[in-house]
Amino acid sequence: MGSSQITNSTEEAQHAAEGQTPFRARRWLSGGHLQTIAAFVLRRSILLPKPREQLVEVVPGIKVRCWCYWQEDAAVRARALTVVAVHGLEGSSESQYMLGVARNALAAGMNVVLMNQRNCGGMDHCAPVLYNSSLSADVGAVARHVIENEGVSRFALIGFSMGGNLCLKLAGEWGGNGPAELKAVAAVCPAMDLAASADALHEPANRIYEYYFLIKLFRRMRLKAKFFPQNFDLSRLRGVSSLRLFDDRITAYYCGFEGADDYYARAAASKVVDKITAPTLILHAANDPFIRMLPDTRAKIAANPHIKFVETADGGHCAFVGEPDGDGYDGRWAERVVVEFVRKEGVGS
Repeated sequence: MGSSQITNSTEEAQHAAEGQTPFRARRWLSGGHLQTIAAFVLRRSILLPKPREQLVEVVPGIKVRCWCYWQEDAAVRARALTVVAVHGLEGSSESQYMLGVARNALAAGMNVVLMNQRNCGGMDHCAPVLYNSSLSADVGAVARHVIENEGVSRFALIGFSMGGNLCLKLAGEWGGNGPAELKAVAAVCPAMDLAASADALHEPANRIYEYYFLIKLFRRMRLKAKFFPQNFDLSRLRGVSSLRLFDDRITAYYCGFEGADDYYARAAASKVVDKITAPTLILHAANDPFIRMLPDTRAKIAANPHIKFVETADGGHCAFVGEPDGDGYDGRWAERVVVEFVRKEGVGS
């Protein structure tokens, strides 16, 4: 599959040629900030069957919590494509986009595994570690677990923001040596260029998002210190006023990096995106407030024939809030597009 970069002027024609409905923002919700905030505040009622909890040991002594939705019929379940979905920074399996993907994938006959990253989904008390953007191997451990223990014959990865970086990084690290069961990868607004995106968060227009992340990260750090007082020093939070500074003083310090620059460089999927060989879809909105994609990263994506790159004029950050159709579609365009992409790739493999 060749790569395709969607520019604003050709977006609709490209989508039509690929059989996709082009993204159109919901009335009164055009613009990167409006889209991003609307996706957060416009809550939805997403009905799902009761999932099965699965604790997966990703490295010795450290487990992550996954919620698994399996097709009821055993024969169908064994043949079905299994989606492993990964959330973004300070998200969880309860994030709206994760539940939306689960609903769409189940309706399309797939199995779904919603993976919580380390600490997330109520696991702060389990180990004195922090999650970070370098832990692509955790996603790989979950994928291998379902292959080996659940009889999964085909799977796809879907990630959002930080989770998108993890999925792309893993696919690049695997290259042509990944599990034969991997059929597709999809990433929505992936934070592939971590340094540029962290710095964009500190721009005046984006401080509302940075404050939100810092509030949640501070809260988590205090919780970790409560559970593991000998492992975490809350005095390191003093004076932290940006995500980059948090990553320098906290993430890098506790996760084995020399500082924020070292962490961003080693954890970015952009360094291995050219090695991806699985059919891959990257969705990016040109007006995403804070995710930045550098020219070199764009060039690597464009040169990789296994990657389909779709950049819409509107959509914000992991939002893509379009018009509902009154027939079951709630307007969350990206959730529909990524599920349809992995379905087609899974059928064709």
